[in-house]
Amino acid sequence: MLADKDSSAIVAVRDIAAARAFYVDTLGLEPDQDDENMLVLKTGSTQLVVYVSDYAGTNKANAVVWGVGEDIDAIVSTLLGKGVKFEHYPDMGLDYSGGIHSSGDFKAAWLKDPDGNILHLNNM
Repeated sequence: MLADKDSSAIVAVRDIAAARAFYVDTLGLEPDQDDENMLVLKTGSTQLVVYVSDYAGTNKANAVVWGVGEDIDAIVSTLLGKGVKFEHYPDMGLDYSGGIHSSGDFKAAWLKDPDGNILHLNNM
């Protein structure tokens, strides 16, 4: 029924202007639609919908995941240069350096948007 249908991520925010600055200026996503209550952003072959909600940032799990492959080190480095702070989860038992958790060939990084939504990058 849904196996051949596209899906997209959706993230709630309180302040669309702050979200626009973060998702467009910091993360480099390109708007497809932009108005006072919603952004629709291009991300690869899919889209990320960012909308205004009183429930913004209440999710305590990953909201959006990007599989960035071998670009993870360069992306994290660029975002660090833009002042992005990466999360450190010591209870995961992974090595942590320069914003990246790793184990063997696996690498992952977590960051939060201005509303606390958790964004995940990995090299898968």
